[in-house]
Amino acid sequence: MPEDIRNRPSINHADVTALNFVRSSAPFVFRRHFRQGLRSHIMEILDPSDVNVEQTGKMDAGVRCFPKATPRRMFRIFRARLKTLENALFEIGRVKIIERYLAPDNMAKSTECIVDYSGPAGRDLMLCGFQEYVAGEILDPWTLLDTADLLPSLHAAFRCQDSPLTLSKDQWIATVRQKASRFIQQIKRMVTEAGHIPDLAGAGNLIISITGDIRLVDINNISRIIFDAAINLDEKGYPVCDKSVEALSLIEEKILGRPVNMKADIYKRFLNPKRRKAVKAKEALFWNRKAGS
Repeated sequence: MPEDIRNRPSINHADVTALNFVRSSAPFVFRRHFRQGLRSHIMEILDPSDVNVEQTGKMDAGVRCFPKATPRRMFRIFRARLKTLENALFEIGRVKIIERYLAPDNMAKSTECIVDYSGPAGRDLMLCGFQEYVAGEILDPWTLLDTADLLPSLHAAFRCQDSPLTLSKDQWIATVRQKASRFIQQIKRMVTEAGHIPDLAGAGNLIISITGDIRLVDINNISRIIFDAAINLDEKGYPVCDKSVEALSLIEEKILGRPVNMKADIYKRFLNPKRRKAVKAKEALFWNRKAGS
C-alpha cells in the first residue's frame, strides 16, 4: 500500500500531480523548497520556462548565466490529520489570528484550502495553502552576530544581488529599524489582545526583504500564551511559546540595537532565569528525542 503523502519525509513534482485534487497536466513545476517545516510539505510553484533557463542558462553580455527560477507561489500540504471539518476550520482560524495582526507587511499572505484527499486509507480531509513567495534573507534570531554586525552583513548581502540595494547602509538600517519596531509592536499586541504568539523561533521562519520588511513565512504554528508557571509544549514536545518570546527579545535587541525592558510583563514572566533554565532542559529533551528517532 502506498504511504500517505502526509507521512512522507519529502515529495516531488510527480507526487503532487498524482494527488486527486491536482491536475496531472498542471502547467507548473512543483519543486521541493530547501526549507521544510515539521508541520507541512513546502513546494515551490515554478514556471517551466524559468526552470528551463535555470538549467540551460542564458547569455548576458557574452557570459552564460544560470539564474535560479523564482517561485510564483508556494504550495503547502499540512501534515496534521483533520478528523472533522471543525478541526480544519480551527486550524484556519489560527492562521487568521496571525493575518489580523501582521498582514500585509509582516507575513507571507496565504489562502487556505480544505480538500478531499484520496489516500491509501480512503478519503480524508486535508488542509493545503497557496502562499505568497517572499524574497529576501533569513533573519535568524539566534545568529552569533551581534547588533553592530547583523544589519551591516544583511545590507552587504542585498548589495550583491542581481537587483542591488540602492540605499546606503545607514539609510537601510534606519528603515529596517523603523519597520522592525512596528513588527515587534504588532507581535506584542497579538500577545496582549489575542493571547497568542506565532513561531518566531524556527530556523528560516522570518525573512527580511530588500525593502527592510520583516516577514513571517511559517504561519502554521501559533501558540496560546498563558501567563502561568507551566511551560507549555506544542504537539511535537517543543517549548515553542517560550522560545518564541526569547526570539522576540533577541530581534528587539539585535535589530533595534537596544536592551529589552525586562520589567515588561511578557519578558518578566518568560525570561526569568529559573524559567529559562527549565525551558532549556525541555528543549534539550526535545532534540534528544528527535535525534533518537
